[in-house]
Amino acid sequence: MSDLLVRRLLIDLETPPARHWAAGDAFLTAYYNALSMSFPVGEQFFIDSVRKGLAALPEAERARFEPAVRGFIGQEATHRRVHQLFNAHLEKQGLVNVWQQRITHRLRRLEGVNPRAWVGLTAATEHFTAILAEHMLAHREQMAGTEARLQTLWLWHASEETEHRSVAFDLYRALGGNERWRLRLFHYVTYRFLTDLLLQTLGNLRRDGTLWRRSTWASGWRHLFCAGGVVRELRRPWARYRRADFHPDQQDAEPALRWLRANADVAVPLAAAASSQPT
Repeated sequence: MSDLLVRRLLIDLETPPARHWAAGDAFLTAYYNALSMSFPVGEQFFIDSVRKGLAALPEAERARFEPAVRGFIGQEATHRRVHQLFNAHLEKQGLVNVWQQRITHRLRRLEGVNPRAWVGLTAATEHFTAILAEHMLAHREQMAGTEARLQTLWLWHASEETEHRSVAFDLYRALGGNERWRLRLFHYVTYRFLTDLLLQTLGNLRRDGTLWRRSTWASGWRHLFCAGGVVRELRRPWARYRRADFHPDQQDAEPALRWLRANADVAVPLAAAASSQPT
């Protein structure tokens, strides 16, 4: 397992984003805002899951997984913190994070459940974040006209999601997770993720006052179903998870790694950031 770098994102997170910060597009902004609203509580669940999974491994296996899990936790903790800051701006704009409330309610039912189920849910959700990241990196034109710092925020997050896409999956397998439950958990996550994303996006548009505009629905159709759209392009990547021979490493990580290398001045490895501080 390769080591994962934990990075510090050096962008301005204090200045509030414009109301329609995503290329001036109400639908696209509501969609990305919805995703961001799920991240703080979702990332914390991922962190808790891999911690539980690591602790449940035999000691010899635990040593093998510890570096990858440590890097995974570091990256996800940074994502959680950055999106908490971003979401605070959204709250001031009058948006209400209902998705977080639904996730929190469901997590209460997982108390006492086998850690393998926690890790299986994380692995399934990480597949969604990885293929969404893959789509974002392949279609940067959708962000054209978006403020540079916000493009950086999303491309950094997408790149790191691609980078650590295999950790929870490998941990699930090491815990003895079987194929039947891997697929059951994946179908459950698919239903919950897509339903919650749709409801939160519609809620954001309603509170924004742009839900019933023709331009909003035209943008939604274009970004979801037309050439290059999320639904149209992610059906096959989604289905890859259902194959018996699936592994996350089958996804091409080079676009993400290339972005991280090219933007090491704004997504700075913590060791490098620490060494540059004055003593």
